[in-house]
This record gives sequence, C-alpha cells and structure tokens, in this order.
Amino acid sequence: MTLEMTPTQDALIHITPSAIETIRNLRLQRDVPDHALRVFVSGGGCSGLQYGMAFEETAHPADAILDFEEVRIVIDPTSLPYLAGATIDFVDSLMGGGFRIENPNAVASCGCGHSFRTKEEAAAAGAEEACGTCSY
Repeated sequence: MTLEMTPTQDALIHITPSAIETIRNLRLQRDVPDHALRVFVSGGGCSGLQYGMAFEETAHPADAILDFEEVRIVIDPTSLPYLAGATIDFVDSLMGGGFRIENPNAVASCGCGHSFRTKEEAAAAGAEEACGTCSY
C-alpha cells in the first residue's frame, strides 16, 4: 500500500516554490512531464550518508507519495526516517546552484551539502562533525 499525502496534511517533507518550479522545468526539458521525483538516502559520501534524486515513471508499492502543486515526490521506506521533516530547496547563485536539503535529522553535513551524518552515525563514528574530506 502506498502512503499518499498532500501539503495540507502534516507533510513528511517540505519543498520550496523554487524547487517545485525547477522540478517542473527539468521534467519538461527531459521530456518526462508525468514522472515523479524520487528522493532517497544511500550509504556513502564524505559524512556517511548521501542524498540522491532521480525521475521515475512509477512508484513502488511501499513508497510514500507526496504531491506538491503537480509535482509528485516518492520516498522509499528505508529513506523516509532519514528525510522526515526535511526541506528541499533549489538555490541558484554565482557560487553554484542546485538542490539543497535542510535536514533536521543531520547532526553534521559535508561542505558540498550532499552528504550528512545522523546522531546515530556520529555516535558510532565517535564524532559530531563532518569528515572534512569534501573538496568544498
């Protein structure tokens, strides 16, 4: 069974208007106007966990599905606890742009913003800060 939510309910994640507009534009550019954006967490990166995003045509049965102004976000059940309460934004600046995730579950993030560590991972590693190997 899939969990469907709308922004009027207690959202699992939040998404800014800038991110919504960018996702819409990317779907049109890639000619996948009906695809959902999968947001996930996987092992790796300089801080232990890293974010990922990909367009997908269909959700899996166990995925959480969130609709934001005609933009569908899908999150797998393993990634969901890591992303609970997070905000997805899109920043465009002279120093570089891209999607940024502000995650209340992260106690440390790498300078690139794509890698993070939770309280549990930090305790296991014996540190509360990022590893410092990021090139940023």
